Amino acid sequence: MARAPLSEDLPEPDRAPGAPHPRETAVLFGQSQAEAAFLAAHASGRLHHGWLLTGPRGLGKATLAWRIARFLLATPDDDGGMFAPPPPTTLDVAPDHPVARRIAALSESRLFLLRRGPNEKGDALSRDITVGEVRKMKSFFTLSAADGGRRVAIIDAADEMNVAAANALLKVLEEPPDRVTLLLVAHQPARLLPTIRSRCRVLPLAPLGPEDLGRALAATGTEGEDPRVLAQLAGGSVGAALRLSSLEGAALYARLVGLMATLPRMDRARALALADGVAGKANEARFDLMLDLIDLFLARLARGGATGTPPPEAAPGEAALIMALSPDARRARGWADLAQTLSIRARRGRAVNLDPAALVLDMLLRIDAAAREA
Repeated sequence: MARAPLSEDLPEPDRAPGAPHPRETAVLFGQSQAEAAFLAAHASGRLHHGWLLTGPRGLGKATLAWRIARFLLATPDDDGGMFAPPPPTTLDVAPDHPVARRIAALSESRLFLLRRGPNEKGDALSRDITVGEVRKMKSFFTLSAADGGRRVAIIDAADEMNVAAANALLKVLEEPPDRVTLLLVAHQPARLLPTIRSRCRVLPLAPLGPEDLGRALAATGTEGEDPRVLAQLAGGSVGAALRLSSLEGAALYARLVGLMATLPRMDRARALALADGVAGKANEARFDLMLDLIDLFLARLARGGATGTPPPEAAPGEAALIMALSPDARRARGWADLAQTLSIRARRGRAVNLDPAALVLDMLLRIDAAAREA
């Protein structure tokens, strides 16, 4: 397989922390509609050369891209004869299939993986996909496939390309090589050039429900967490759910909700304890998670007030608390404005390396002040 070379000391940029690499994930949960859409296009005989797989992180976009790649490279073309087999009804490829084994070993010669490579010093990953990596892909396409058949490229993630790389990819999409399929994984497709989006068929992936999320987590060996709670906190994202599970995010959110229940006169001792719990270098991941959970709580407050109905509970007593703090659209707008203000402060605080405990405590006290004003 052609790909950007990585040192053994560097992490794979397309692997989520704590999760298997998408090429190692045999089953994709909750995305049957997206798979059916691709199979229908394949069966029609008019397969588009560019596919844009969209949705938030952790829904399975990369896993679907690798499933499609295995399927395309392992499935013989239909010659249209009277004895041709019926169209495939699944993207599944047996794990002992030669193509599946080669892809798992990153040795499939008809597949190109375009992802972030090492920086100039080689001691860390590049911050984006560079034009040099795209040129390697274009050179790969100029070579004849070993058997004269189909070739596939996975771009993960397409929204990590810099401007020069995006323009180079656009030229490939404008004049696609024969029998080449490009699979673009995009977490934020709005960051892509409009001309790139317009030359791809969009394949959106949907958030997972509690049942599918629970099955996906069980497949990774993660158990013991309530999938209904994780579905709410993770937005239906397996990747986000894995992060929450590894950092005890559900318990942390429950503590946050419990603290918010003391509004409009916040329990200062509990607020300080919550802030101190994310301080220190060893707690950097929990600090980032705490900022995300505060933002999530405010978003759920705003949504509850705007719709008049609280979202399904992600912590005991949350529904009643949301309706008490955000009983109408006016208060919902206030919480939404505060969420935006605190998000800006959080980004600035991170940029100047503000003490994590001080930043979290400041955010909590601002929420308290807003509740008092109401």
